[in-house]
Amino acid sequence: MNGTMRAWALAASVAAIGVGEARAGAFGIREQSTEAQGLSFAGAAAGSGGVSSIFWNPAVITMNPGFVAEQNLTYIGLSSEIRPAPGTNPGFAGLGGSGDIGQGAAVPAGATSYQLNDRLWLGLSTGAPFGLVTKPNQVWSGEAYGRSSRIFSLAFNPVIGFKVNEWLSLAAGPNIEYFRLTLRQALPIPGISPTLYPSSFLKGESWGVGFTAGATLTPRDGTVIGIGYRSSVHHDIDGSIGVPLVALAPLAGQVHSKLNTPDKLSVGLVQAISPVARVDLGFEWDQWSRLGTIGIVSNRLGLPVSNLPLNYKDGYTYSIGAEYDAAPNLTLRTGFAYESSPIDFGNRSVRLPDGDRYIASVGASYRWNERLTLNLAYSHFFLDRSRVLAGIGRDYNVGNIAFAGVVDSSADIVSVGFRYVFGAPPPAAPAPLVRKY
Repeated sequence: MNGTMRAWALAASVAAIGVGEARAGAFGIREQSTEAQGLSFAGAAAGSGGVSSIFWNPAVITMNPGFVAEQNLTYIGLSSEIRPAPGTNPGFAGLGGSGDIGQGAAVPAGATSYQLNDRLWLGLSTGAPFGLVTKPNQVWSGEAYGRSSRIFSLAFNPVIGFKVNEWLSLAAGPNIEYFRLTLRQALPIPGISPTLYPSSFLKGESWGVGFTAGATLTPRDGTVIGIGYRSSVHHDIDGSIGVPLVALAPLAGQVHSKLNTPDKLSVGLVQAISPVARVDLGFEWDQWSRLGTIGIVSNRLGLPVSNLPLNYKDGYTYSIGAEYDAAPNLTLRTGFAYESSPIDFGNRSVRLPDGDRYIASVGASYRWNERLTLNLAYSHFFLDRSRVLAGIGRDYNVGNIAFAGVVDSSADIVSVGFRYVFGAPPPAAPAPLVRKY
């Protein structure tokens, strides 16, 4: 195999790893609570999302007396199209746009809390903190930078909560996270028409452990302030690169890399303004910048294959919402949020056509009886039109193939869920025994 072919194939394979990992992190999944989604996640760290608010702040567990379980199922309908623009390599420009790369995905999430006594709670939160699926046309102008992406994660977060007094609660617990990816993209081979390029692939997976911690403060009746923290999870990803031709077999094999997911800080406020109405505020900070540059190492050679300059910014989300008890068994809610994306023109790729988001939401809860509550929410994501540029001098460069594109994206999110209360709260903890001498 000549040196040029080897260089092109290696560049395509390594780019698959870098873009895929970037995409898994930048597309964090916030849809962990149907109730919170109806508020555009305003006040989630202060318990507006019910028991499922454990995702943002584990200390909200002490706001739920007795034995309570919640389950949520969210459908994420992403629509995104990338159209080639002037500046695309002439040999690829005629291949056309990506088509709709969005793929619908159902995301389950759940949370359970159990009150041991008037001071102590145990809980468990499960969900998918990262992941998305995109699939452009098999043959298109940006095929050298992406043909399909499948990212999956699952987190288990057991927590223990302690009610210090009537105005302060604390909680913490480990966060056990599984991460898996499968990525494909065209493998440019000199002398072959771009319409006939085969695909290379990258597969990898990892388990990692972090932690969550938080506090809630209730300075007065009707006011709840929550602060929650999800630590970064370190992943040692083991995977493999596959190439389609025997001549390229030396490039295939086992690889590994290190990825640190972003830390997350959430702050929330729930403020009652009347006996039947509440205002919710939220703020989230995601430290995507910690991803930095990721090194890819060949297991066979024991040497770095490449450095991947992801160079993400930190992400910020601001949200406001309102709830109204329209009847004793019916609550209506609405919310709006603005999210400053960690992805911009400098680090955007065809696998990550992300931009700043505006989120409008509505939702409702219907209390079927004293134990069962049904939840429903809908959100629409408005994304700014954005541009993609890859090739010489850019972070993403496969075989010096220039690709310039314009991205139009939006998303519709529908979530359903329920909350069930088992039995009555346990009795208060017995007073300590005092001996008299």
